[in-house]
Amino acid sequence: MKYKVITGSVLINGFSVPLITSELNFKDRLGAIKVRWGFNRDNYRVLPGLYAIGTPDNSSDVFVTANYKLSFDNLRINLYGISGWILVLDTKGVNVWCAAGKGTFGTKELTNRIRRVSLDNIVAHRRIIVPQLGATGVAAHKIKEETGFNVHYGPVRAADIKEFLEAGYKATTEMRKITFEFKERLKLIPNDFIYSKFYLLGAFTVIFLLSLIHLKSLSLGNSISECLKGMLNVFLAYCAGIVITPALLPYIPFKRFSMKGFTAGLILYIFLLFFKMTGHNFFEGMSWFFILTAISSFLAMNFTGSSTYTSLSGVKKEMKTAVPLQVIFAAAGILLMVIGSLI
Repeated sequence: MKYKVITGSVLINGFSVPLITSELNFKDRLGAIKVRWGFNRDNYRVLPGLYAIGTPDNSSDVFVTANYKLSFDNLRINLYGISGWILVLDTKGVNVWCAAGKGTFGTKELTNRIRRVSLDNIVAHRRIIVPQLGATGVAAHKIKEETGFNVHYGPVRAADIKEFLEAGYKATTEMRKITFEFKERLKLIPNDFIYSKFYLLGAFTVIFLLSLIHLKSLSLGNSISECLKGMLNVFLAYCAGIVITPALLPYIPFKRFSMKGFTAGLILYIFLLFFKMTGHNFFEGMSWFFILTAISSFLAMNFTGSSTYTSLSGVKKEMKTAVPLQVIFAAAGILLMVIGSLI
């Protein structure tokens, strides 16, 4: 394993199982920060297989998770003080929820992993605890038929595992509730901020090319100033779609993310209009209305993949109508800016 979480091994019924710690070290925390900012995200994983935590025996519970290290770490730190087994599935480095939707956290992989680690020879009972967010990918009856193990669907949050065990493997209504609070949304913003950087660079390039038109009527210094002002406006629209919209998601009206982003872009436009940062004439002023709202609306839709507010089918349906309108708005904004620059 690339990340040093193994502290030894546990020998049980002739099988040697890696023993891991429930505490995070500096490298674990630094790795988490880096991956949330989009660095090394595709390779942030642990080896699939069986791990021991605490001092487990053949009666200890088996907890299933993905080999995405953030998922793995979140489980092990919440098993502090609990002795058990962690069965890690090969989800290609994808978290439980997304992997369940893609099929990698699924019945076939769980069945195969149970057999490969000889779980029936390690534990005397026949129960495994699968996170609720992985339920869409796991058919409990098929697991029972093929391996003899009974699937218990655990709580949504790993923090509730201890209470879940104390209640006799029963989850309360609160444990089953999927939340998407402010703090949870903020954690997802950095990755989207970095992931969409090429859109930002593309927009900067367009603004730079448009600023060349100003050279015909303005001095070089003023033209550079207009270019920098335009790039600032674009960056603020970028933030409106990627930062402001997710942060204020429940409070921005409209159900569709494209409309939420449009609203954030509209508010930004009004703000810039008030501070006279939308050009020198009517055409330039209107151009920024179209450009800012198009950028913010488009980027806000990217957050649908991280949200509990929508579904894959809903996203596809929205994109069919929203993307063409966003393209039209962007094109109209560019055309108006050209006209405004030539006046």
